[in-house]
Amino acid sequence: MWLFKGKIGNSFPVITWQVFTLLNWAVILSAIKLISFSFILVACSGLSGPEYERPSVIEKEAWTEQQPLSVNGAETIRLDWWRNFNDPYLDSLMSDALSNNSDLRILSARVGVSEAAIGQANAARLPTIDAALGANFLKAESGDLNRSYSQAFAIGWEADIWGKLKKGVSAQNAEFNASEADWRAGYLTLAANVSSTYFIIRQFDEQIAQQQKSLDKSDAILSIFKASFQEGLTPKTQVLQQQAEVNRLGIDLLELQRLRQLSENALATLLGVPAGDLTVPAQQLSDTVKLIKVPGGLPADLLSRRPDIVAAEYRVLQAHELEGQARLAKLPGFSLTASTGNTSLDLLDLLKSWTFGLTPTVNIPIFDPGVNARLRVSEAQSKLVVEEYRATVMRGLEEVERALINLTNRNLQRSKLLDRQAQLRLVTLQIEAQLEEGLITQLQVFESERSLLSTELALLENYQNLLSDTVSLYKALGGGWPPVNVGEEEAQ
Repeated sequence: MWLFKGKIGNSFPVITWQVFTLLNWAVILSAIKLISFSFILVACSGLSGPEYERPSVIEKEAWTEQQPLSVNGAETIRLDWWRNFNDPYLDSLMSDALSNNSDLRILSARVGVSEAAIGQANAARLPTIDAALGANFLKAESGDLNRSYSQAFAIGWEADIWGKLKKGVSAQNAEFNASEADWRAGYLTLAANVSSTYFIIRQFDEQIAQQQKSLDKSDAILSIFKASFQEGLTPKTQVLQQQAEVNRLGIDLLELQRLRQLSENALATLLGVPAGDLTVPAQQLSDTVKLIKVPGGLPADLLSRRPDIVAAEYRVLQAHELEGQARLAKLPGFSLTASTGNTSLDLLDLLKSWTFGLTPTVNIPIFDPGVNARLRVSEAQSKLVVEEYRATVMRGLEEVERALINLTNRNLQRSKLLDRQAQLRLVTLQIEAQLEEGLITQLQVFESERSLLSTELALLENYQNLLSDTVSLYKALGGGWPPVNVGEEEAQ
């Protein structure tokens, strides 16, 4: 250790030097040789590990249910994709959810924690400064009070020669970027959940209206059966069967109302509103939300922008940096400590004389089982996050394919349901015309209308499924595409 002594008098301070012994110099020269040898060792063996490379994954050139390319990747980055549904009420719900949702706030707070941790990692690369001031009071047998005072000041610094601390900062930066991607994934999930829940509520609104119509029709049929029974034209069993049908429809109506209320409570939670405090005014789904046409040829590489895939890759990078840090922990560590201090019986004389020391330290991990254990854990963690990244990519591919298959088939179903609806409407008109001519009974008209209502309910369910599958596609692709006009036939 280098040691300086000095005393401050009435003029300039006088500093005397302690002469190094030959042993001191031998230690310093040995440390210098060890540093040089370590540099050569690192340069030859690359103990920090290879440079980071993105893990290889299976890639797709195009989606199965897509036509030739018609949209490029630059056009498909719309984050407020729900506006394509052209529903102002949905827009207002989404604004409230993005501002008040608890899960999204938690993710935002985690981003803040990760950002603060970067500063913590950087702090390890900076010098530390400590100061202390003490006083000691001891009462002697004579009754006198002996006083002594001390002061100390120290600066410590770990030289990041190998870049071990820098690796830690890089790892924390990767975690920060991953947490930001987690927030974007949460944003995407929240928007999808709000949209889907809202569509379900609107579907219940329309189903309740349709169910009420069916119930009214069944009540009318029951009245006809009762009147016919009074005249002896209808058996009692037919009246009872129709009464049971009316009861079933009434029970189903109560169930729809219950499910709507539960969905409304779920939506309230997504918006950050206490369950039971949100009231969504009743409106029919097909009157408020329009279908969105999916353009052909969505680029397959859009999957790389999915926030959960981005987060997974950043965690691969983080594990890579931590593994490199664990490798560098095998190398010697170098630190430098500078300190000054003094003890005096008089508080005023405390700063008049002082000593200064400078201590270079070489920490050589000759045998430390923890270093090797940490390296093995880091290597295993790297393998784990690589496989998690690949699994996330594969899951994303499957989600996109599923959404596209669902949309394609549901559009085909919708076409057939529209044909059936048109046919049943024509039948109903013809039956009503026959009723006016007295060729059929009112009961036959009610039966025809009930068949039409059943088809319209199936068409409504198909409509809601198309909307939900579109939301699933938005979520699977990590965002939206520009609006595409829907033909009149598809918009009906």
